[in-house]
Amino acid sequence: MIHVNETEGIFHLTNRHYSYILRIEEGQVVAQEYFGQPIKTYHGARKYPRIDRSFSPNFPDATDRLFSLDTLLQEYPGYGTGDYRSPAQQIKHEDGSDVTDFRYRSYERINGKPKLDGLPATYIEMEEEAQTLVLILEDAKEELELRLAYTVFRDRPILSRSVQLHNVGTKTHDIQKLMSLSLDLPSQELECLTLNGTWGRERMMERETITRGIKVFDSKRGSSSHQMNPFLAIVSPEATEYSGEVVGFSLVYSGSHQMTVEKDPYGQTRIQLGINPFGFQWQLNPGECFQAPEVNISYSQHGMMQMSQAFHALYRERLARGNFRDADRPVLINNWEATYFDFDETKIKQIMEESAALGIELFVLDDGWFGRRDDDYSSLGDWFEYQEKIPNGLKHLADHAHAQKMQFGLWFEPEMISRNSQLFRDHPDWTIHIPGRGRSKGRDQYVLDFSRKEVRDNIIEQMTAVLDEVEIDYIKWDFNRNVTEVFSTALPSELQGELLHRYVLGLYEVLEFLTARYPHILFESCSGGGGRFDPGMLYYMPQTWTSDNTDAVARLKIQHGTSMIYPISSMGAHVSAVPNHQTHRKTSLEMRGHVAMAGVFGYELDATRLSEQEKAIVKQQIAFYKTHRRTLQYGTFYRLESAFTSNHPAWMFVSQEQDEIIVCDVTVLSEAAAPIRTLKLSGLDPQAIYELEGARYGGDELMYVGLYVPPTVNGDFDSRLYVLKKIQEHSGGNHDE
Repeated sequence: MIHVNETEGIFHLTNRHYSYILRIEEGQVVAQEYFGQPIKTYHGARKYPRIDRSFSPNFPDATDRLFSLDTLLQEYPGYGTGDYRSPAQQIKHEDGSDVTDFRYRSYERINGKPKLDGLPATYIEMEEEAQTLVLILEDAKEELELRLAYTVFRDRPILSRSVQLHNVGTKTHDIQKLMSLSLDLPSQELECLTLNGTWGRERMMERETITRGIKVFDSKRGSSSHQMNPFLAIVSPEATEYSGEVVGFSLVYSGSHQMTVEKDPYGQTRIQLGINPFGFQWQLNPGECFQAPEVNISYSQHGMMQMSQAFHALYRERLARGNFRDADRPVLINNWEATYFDFDETKIKQIMEESAALGIELFVLDDGWFGRRDDDYSSLGDWFEYQEKIPNGLKHLADHAHAQKMQFGLWFEPEMISRNSQLFRDHPDWTIHIPGRGRSKGRDQYVLDFSRKEVRDNIIEQMTAVLDEVEIDYIKWDFNRNVTEVFSTALPSELQGELLHRYVLGLYEVLEFLTARYPHILFESCSGGGGRFDPGMLYYMPQTWTSDNTDAVARLKIQHGTSMIYPISSMGAHVSAVPNHQTHRKTSLEMRGHVAMAGVFGYELDATRLSEQEKAIVKQQIAFYKTHRRTLQYGTFYRLESAFTSNHPAWMFVSQEQDEIIVCDVTVLSEAAAPIRTLKLSGLDPQAIYELEGARYGGDELMYVGLYVPPTVNGDFDSRLYVLKKIQEHSGGNHDE
């Protein structure tokens, strides 16, 4: 998988999906020569041509006036030695300069995939799954060593990359920018696809032409954010779901991030991803090492769906961990939209009992069970039972749920603190704030300084006191505001630029401790819905609450965008009451169920207020989901029609055994004199016969000919669910015989 031609200085990283080729160029500079469809051998067709470009300086000490870093396709560029494009690194040295000149020194070839210290990353279970190349670069003057790591998975169209910076000298350096990836592509017409949004409209797909100049996509919020997911795809202009070249980039990080796309005057494109350098600085002392987060790259020559499926499999199988990675996820009900803060023991037990009778498997007690929490103005940080509200305690409620043959879950927001809390009264300095300035509030709360060990230890102590006493099966971990007044009273002035990254590292440390201590608990991450839906969190928690917006129509786009990179098994999706609490829209219970089944299925409503007819529908939905749960949670997912461009979004699942197909087709708005549509399926066995509602069709027929879909007779917001079963192989002829 990793071929090295030491004579030519060529590194060829390849599997059956792609080739990625590097060359050690003049002056020991690492150049990027090719990334694309796999080739057997490489003879140097992409060696960068020597062309004299005016105002492009020649490399220091270079004798060739035709060679310049200003135009060379580089693998990890710097600034100050002739390249005027965006650098991948910027380091301030003791003498005040910020020019770092990394040149290739040696390489290592490792079987397997090394772990990253203190950071989440993809992993392997057997050494033969992957090989890793480490290129070792050095700046001899500043005594810095840069290690560029590349992992080639044997059977996946994925290349994992990460960067380590080692201080091997006696001086102290300040890292101001250290991107996890920089990739230069040759001149060609390209487009980029991003997932932007805001609360309630997360991961809205946007596709645009890459023009000359720099485009920055980022979060400065201290989290991956609702506003810009740490994902970027570079696509050929003709690329569709099922055709064309697509390269996807995914940063495994939960904090402030930056992604840039820069097209230079010669049409070459530079892509970079990593920790956001805005406000960032890290002091690297002698003997220390800084590890940048991992970036996973997926190459597809067959459109965006192939890219998505590669990420789905990778993140489901080699990023998520623990007992629940491959386990059936329970059908849950959450009491948030049913009661908000207004509940007591009697009300909660009534919802549990009604839910159990419907077949629901997990009850989740959301916000309001701790401190004196009757609204969102108090008690965050006081993680002890609210005795006046639940006088018999959490253990009593958990036992009651278990007596109903249900699991019991609990909501926490451990990174936050309310001004009106005992913890704030005891430790007002534990918040992230600037002494002498006002403290911004969001949802009337502050952010705890998780860079501080005493803060992390306190939260762990409070949570374990609850979790060791009460039999908890599930935790929803929320994060309901972003960071402001970025300052830690525990850090000296010269280290304040480290706070946001130290915060993320502290969060990961807490999550590692709790998930290891309680492996039987299913953790779900949340940040006002999808404000921290990123691969870093999936490493600790295998599913995320996709959005606080539970409206079925809004969820069509939200879930479509999320599925561009994240597996269905990671996407929490609930049926809520109507009118919807976010959009005030009324949709049918059937459609709400169908849309929620394109995720980890659950309910967010008051089960005691359902009519008998609604209860019958809910029972049918739950029974259907349980019957087909493996296909819906772990089957191969296909987008058939886009929620962003079509009035008829459609999608499908193919079971792991390829013997069951589930298709959902939605009509958002009904039309007069509507055309008769044709729906073509994907991912079927063309040699197989499938049965649908008593009729038999060939797999090739369903994919290439398609099925007529009659217009809706139910008005707006209609949906249909189809289940196909593979019944036999076929060799042609009439399928209906």
